[in-house]
Amino acid sequence: MMIAVVGTGVIGESWARLFLAHGHDVTATDPAPGAEERLRASLGPSERLRFTDDLAAAVADADFVQENGPERLEVKHELLAGVDAAARPDVVVASSSSMLRPTDLARGAPAHPERVLVGHPFNPPHLVPLVEVVPGEATSEAAVDAAMAFYRAVGRTPLRLRAELPGHLANRLQAALWREAYSLVARGVATVADVDTAITEGPGLRWAALGPFANQHLSGGPGGIAHVLEHLGPGTEALWADLGTASHTPELVARIVAGVDEALAGSDSADLLARRDAVIAAVLAARAPDGA
Repeated sequence: MMIAVVGTGVIGESWARLFLAHGHDVTATDPAPGAEERLRASLGPSERLRFTDDLAAAVADADFVQENGPERLEVKHELLAGVDAAARPDVVVASSSSMLRPTDLARGAPAHPERVLVGHPFNPPHLVPLVEVVPGEATSEAAVDAAMAFYRAVGRTPLRLRAELPGHLANRLQAALWREAYSLVARGVATVADVDTAITEGPGLRWAALGPFANQHLSGGPGGIAHVLEHLGPGTEALWADLGTASHTPELVARIVAGVDEALAGSDSADLLARRDAVIAAVLAARAPDGA
């Protein structure tokens, strides 16, 4: 297959890496100065990678389009209009958008809105399996089925959402945690480092193995989640009522930035990324059926 990668920033580069690793040809496009040089330096030499600054040429022969433009609707509309005009009518156009609704995105592709959907990965897409597939009001079932099949074929775990919401599913779950994390720091309950430690040394380890409902079920012993809900349900509701909220005031932003700088003092960003990716790879290997 020929895959068009529209936008080659952090997400687009990772998508291209994944598609190439699975034997696909990739045509990438990005108008940013130096984009081709950065992409090739990151991915290394490949005969299957082509780059063009002509959007229409990039998608003309594509069998699947993965759009990764900036998270601004007007920019997405401009990109999708160009894709819509040049790509074959049967080609799925998947947006990596993390917040925008596919129905709103599809307004930028008036000729064939039925092939537009959200295919939202988790960073970095070449390592993290999750892809949220979100159809819009005009999206056809054929486009959804094709996207699900394509993502499975490149080793991802596609998850079809049943409704359009800002942030889709996983980002909304993350946002709930971030809201309380920022609130705890704002109230002086914990430092930035404390919050990160609480997750990495606690529930984060369990979440890498099983989701929140499955973990809650195991916490109930023989009675499972029914026991948990019976005995801890009222306390959990009381916690929900006590959870805080926070606004990105200049004071809180400054405290968060300073806290991250303090927690990561002496750390190299490239080393942190390498460590993160190595842990992700190790977790995925440990979860594999054969443990390897």
